[in-house]
Amino acid sequence: MPDEILLNEAAYAVWQTVKERGPIELGEVAKHTGIDQAQVSAAATEAAQHGYFAITEADRDELTVNQGAQHTIDDGLPERRAVERLLASPRMAMQSFAEWANANGLAVSEILKWGIARKWIEREKSESGAFITLTSLGRNAWRGEDEKAIEYALTKGGNVYLDQIPSSWNIDVDQVRFLLEKRPELARIKKRASRTLSLTNQGKVAIDSGRVRKIIERNTLTPEDLESGAWREIKLRPYDVTLAAKDVYPAKIHPLRKIIEQTRRAFLEMGFAEVVSPMVESAFWNFDALFQPQDHPARDMQDTFYMLHPAEAPLPEKGVRNLFHGDASTPGGEKVPDTFFDIVENVRRTHEDGWETGSEGWGYAWSPDVSKQVVLRTHTTAATIRALAANPNPPGKFFCVGWTYRNETISFKHLPVFHQVDGIIIDEEANLASLMGTLQEFYSKMGFGRVKFKPAFYPYTEPSVDVVVYMESRGKWLEMGGAGIFRPEVTLPLGCKFPVLAWGLGIERLAMLRFGLSDIRELFRPSLDALEGVPLCR
Repeated sequence: MPDEILLNEAAYAVWQTVKERGPIELGEVAKHTGIDQAQVSAAATEAAQHGYFAITEADRDELTVNQGAQHTIDDGLPERRAVERLLASPRMAMQSFAEWANANGLAVSEILKWGIARKWIEREKSESGAFITLTSLGRNAWRGEDEKAIEYALTKGGNVYLDQIPSSWNIDVDQVRFLLEKRPELARIKKRASRTLSLTNQGKVAIDSGRVRKIIERNTLTPEDLESGAWREIKLRPYDVTLAAKDVYPAKIHPLRKIIEQTRRAFLEMGFAEVVSPMVESAFWNFDALFQPQDHPARDMQDTFYMLHPAEAPLPEKGVRNLFHGDASTPGGEKVPDTFFDIVENVRRTHEDGWETGSEGWGYAWSPDVSKQVVLRTHTTAATIRALAANPNPPGKFFCVGWTYRNETISFKHLPVFHQVDGIIIDEEANLASLMGTLQEFYSKMGFGRVKFKPAFYPYTEPSVDVVVYMESRGKWLEMGGAGIFRPEVTLPLGCKFPVLAWGLGIERLAMLRFGLSDIRELFRPSLDALEGVPLCR
């Protein structure tokens, strides 16, 4: 008789379950037996190695119903409630329809999005205005495929693979994907690697012939086992260090915050002083001090957020120079008299006729009222330019990491709120080579070994370069930000007669590359699953 197959209690339970219920998904075996999935996987893998099990791997779509989805469906999805309203009046003016939706706490955008997707309603325009019309499908709006799929999933505890839904439910799986993939308030559909277990012919013969026998396996022997003689029937369980360990999710810093702190540490290690400035900034420091003309397109309201209250900010005082105090942790601080110093007048002259910079300026009448306007700062250069004004003489190395705001349309690569790191170096011998060396050292500290620079144009630096790093995982070069040497039109009005190196780099772009993200919005979504999965050491 062939050798017996001796199995511990967990492995024996797995064999019996696969015999009785196979083919069966590995996770279902774990649920049915109450055995940890890692143990089920180990038992199945060992059986497959000896030819007793067949393991079929496939990617499957798992539907997970969100808490409260059934309540939302019972109350009526927005598009279904709209259909019920349109049954009484199949064609409504958009204005009237919007008023009805708002009165019932419904978002018109959601109604249109999903009502049109289901082909229940249509939006039409005519000379008399926009209208919402009920379609023939809408007049007979039966339960949707997504609603039926959610109902079935709830009978299975809220989780089900789409290919497991019985044909008797008459559900179009493709339509379920279409309707639920972008509706997380109802359910989520995720790709899962599924492993299905079944007995091979060899396995069936082994179990039917009685060769498969259960043994008692323990980690240790007890005094009772020794006294009773039960130890003779007990097999001590060997330690298998190759088994997958249970995932551990310790507390950790948010990925974006981690990148910000690493950025700060890198510049502090390089001898820079950190400076801050208000996020609500005057147009003078945000634009004018950087030699940006007052009719520049970037200053339009479609690109910049302007404050209504306060509507004006004071301009720098004449005859005083603000100096950093102590550790230079804040811009401003100690005021030192300087009778002949007037930043505002210097900036005005530079804009109008070039002043003493050797430039012709912009040739317009500079307005102090425009310069007093209050904006949400569009770059952290406003902080470093304040630092330069406060410390115009070398040596000086300053950086700022902070929020910036631009009137951007939200997309996979743009947000209206994001982080920047700006820096400057004031030095008599500063040049383009030292600028590139500084940035190369910074990116080296951030884990990017290959950095190169391309000629570029920026309005307040000359020469200017784009900073490009090589992303090993993608196998290509990616632009990270801009840098250059401040023009005399920027430095001289602030009282600085020495070269000033400057740069502005995006933090979110750096975080996206580090964590392999393709959508900037993923950095701010409150997904605990995604945050738990971020490695500590990346």
